[in-house]
Amino acid sequence: MAGICCRVVGEAGETPSPIEPTSRPSARRSIDLLPFKYIADVPIPPPENTRKRQKLDASGSPAQPRECQNAVESSESKGVVEAVSLPNTSKIPAFVEECPRYGVTSVCGRRRDMEDAVSVHPSFCLENRSQDQKGFHFFAVFDGHGCSHVATMCKERLHEIVKEEVEKAKEDLDWEITMKKCFARMDEEVQRWSKSKEAPTCRCELQTPHCDAVGSTAVVAVVTPDKIIVANCGDSRAVLCRNNVAVPLSDDHKPDRADELVRIEGAGGRVIYWDGPRVLGVLAMSRAIGDNYLKPYVISEPEVTVTERSWVDECLILGSDGLWDTVQNDTACKVVRMCLNAQKGSPERDLVEDCSDKACSDASILLTKLALVRQSSDNVSVVVVDLKRDQGQQHKELIN
Repeated sequence: MAGICCRVVGEAGETPSPIEPTSRPSARRSIDLLPFKYIADVPIPPPENTRKRQKLDASGSPAQPRECQNAVESSESKGVVEAVSLPNTSKIPAFVEECPRYGVTSVCGRRRDMEDAVSVHPSFCLENRSQDQKGFHFFAVFDGHGCSHVATMCKERLHEIVKEEVEKAKEDLDWEITMKKCFARMDEEVQRWSKSKEAPTCRCELQTPHCDAVGSTAVVAVVTPDKIIVANCGDSRAVLCRNNVAVPLSDDHKPDRADELVRIEGAGGRVIYWDGPRVLGVLAMSRAIGDNYLKPYVISEPEVTVTERSWVDECLILGSDGLWDTVQNDTACKVVRMCLNAQKGSPERDLVEDCSDKACSDASILLTKLALVRQSSDNVSVVVVDLKRDQGQQHKELIN
């Protein structure tokens, strides 16, 4: 497994040999690689302006930032993807599906500590409603603030809670109700832990005796054979790339968002502008798991979207705000498509057991580098999921 923290280290510690410019095109390619080689080989200098860059929405207009912090993780393995050409309007029929390929990268960036956490659980539960068992796949990004322990708890527990609620629902599965229950249970567990006498093993023990000033955002995607369910609480984000178009599957929960502002003021709270809009002048998001000292103004209830999968779906991107602070939705999709299409037509199909794919891993690494070179000052965590179907499997399903 490769590791990244402003540097990239290969599994064998080897560095690629320099490209010899034997022609004009090859010389141009070697020049194009220089910026990324610089990022990999030299520590990125601190930004001149210490204030965090403003987050960009889908239209490219700036939004307000949020504070957070630092660590390192990356998944990388062998595997490739073939592009698929099918009618744009056809939806995917439900059928048994292998684990989708994915790539994960999580880095400290310019923060002192790592407070992001990433959770990936392929086939974390099975749907036993027919003779065939259809796997549900769990992907999530948690962006902690105040300390890392709430994000870590979510990483360790939330997929188990979702599995329990899905199995409990059986035939009456309503994804919106189910995901809201899961987030409520997770928030209750965090509250019980913060009030217990268990000594935390993290630095927040020195700041707050009961860790009430600690929380985490959560963007969770459950990928089924025919649906993509996204539950979002906070300002992390999920973006679907469909037919070359970036489709946001979540909406950032910012205190100055019109409906969130009304809800906060209706509960007796205030939004104070202190280096951007903040709940009571403290927290730069209006929803999060934890943050007991800001309840009921900051709530843990997620917004849930259920999207029918289509043959023209290309990839799903989950990221903490360290990515979206500086990278627009459509730019992120273009980067991922470039990496996936680079493997088009390759005969290699050697996947490892964890289903991680090299093209997806390369895409997540490249997005992380892009955020850092654009002076993102936060932790950056990215999950890229390849949603393109195997061409042979598509042909087989269409015939049947």
